[in-house]
Amino acid sequence: MATKASNSPEREEVDAGKEAVLEAYNSLLEASEHFKQAARAAGLDLKEEAGDKLQWGKEKALSLGQQANDYAQERPLAALGVAFAAGFIIAQLLGRK
Repeated sequence: MATKASNSPEREEVDAGKEAVLEAYNSLLEASEHFKQAARAAGLDLKEEAGDKLQWGKEKALSLGQQANDYAQERPLAALGVAFAAGFIIAQLLGRK
């Protein structure tokens, strides 16, 4: 019986330590879930923002394309000159080694 009495406080301390570790582990799992949910929410926000930017870019590209088309129809010689100059510059840049 003396052995059980001497082991009892030690056993209680070990059990308390196990409970503390288990509680900390559960808290860690809960925090991990919160972080995962926050990351998912942030990802959705970024995805929606990227979609908005993509839509804006498409609209801007269409607008610029329409402006270029209008300019080419209004001033065909000027448009031809701009296209020639752009092609010449690109050829020069790509031709250099």
